[in-house]
Amino acid sequence: MAETLNLSTLAKHFSDEAEAWKMVERIRWPDGRPVCPHCGVIGEAYYLEPKAGPRKTRTGATTHRRVWKCGACRQQFSVLVGTIFEDSRIPLSKWLLAIHIMCSNKNGVSAHELHRTLGLAYRSAWFMAHRIRYAMARPPLVDKLRGVVEADETYIGGKAKGKRGRGALNKVPVLTLVERDGEARSQALKTVTGKDVRRVLREHVDTTAALMTDALAVYQEPGQDFASHDIVDHGRGEYSRGTAHVNTAEGFFSQLKRSIDGTHHHVSERHLDRYLAEFDYRYSTRKNKDGQRTEDVIRRTAGKRLRYEEPVEEQGDRASSAGLTTRRRTQGG
Repeated sequence: MAETLNLSTLAKHFSDEAEAWKMVERIRWPDGRPVCPHCGVIGEAYYLEPKAGPRKTRTGATTHRRVWKCGACRQQFSVLVGTIFEDSRIPLSKWLLAIHIMCSNKNGVSAHELHRTLGLAYRSAWFMAHRIRYAMARPPLVDKLRGVVEADETYIGGKAKGKRGRGALNKVPVLTLVERDGEARSQALKTVTGKDVRRVLREHVDTTAALMTDALAVYQEPGQDFASHDIVDHGRGEYSRGTAHVNTAEGFFSQLKRSIDGTHHHVSERHLDRYLAEFDYRYSTRKNKDGQRTEDVIRRTAGKRLRYEEPVEEQGDRASSAGLTTRRRTQGG
């Protein structure tokens, strides 16, 4: 896409819904060949030009939805089918602005701020933000971290009476892996044990990597699975020894906690992984410009749906009053 995306260039898309639709089509179909979400055929669809003026819904309301028809399966579709935008009543132009705000704000953005800025109901803004975080989440099959990888843990949650430190009540442990000069991957855990740590490390870190950790005992055995394992002992006042340190991971935690405390104030354990995905994404793409991140997230919306449903009880875990369930869709238009 030729133009650079920023608040100035997005202004025309924000004020013109039809332009917003064309913009998403240009980003998702860069070669101009629509992909049918029903049969997967590429480049066989044609645009259904409205007969007169803007399209009308069944209720008579005006819509800027651009409808395509597949020449292979004869099904109609739009560029939003199979994305986080599908079935949303929020104007697409507001979605684009929300994505840009979340991609460009280092500290993230709260649902209340989206609610005020975009003129949406708070519940709509809250769910919109979760859909965007879902799009930011890394795909399940990605390359493992290589080179020098730091592993460290922190605890997210409010103050509570009881045991201090790692075992404090009302806190959720978060394990983060940071590839130096690379990306970050974070995961909320139920407990921090050697078994839990080894599972996460095996899933995300290549065995050829040089692992850096603090002196916590849970890293001792898992560290033997890698090419090397260097430890810094914070308890003895040691924070670096040559190239051995976890300062990069601790810098990531510093930004994460400042953002949660200052922007969101409270993050529920149920949805913590989505917030972590958001911070991982911004950190991992820190060398990109804001507009590049915005375009990338729009592309990532494909093949994902996140539904807002009534409270459900799943696997014995009671859902919150605004239950979120996820369902993947096949890649399509």
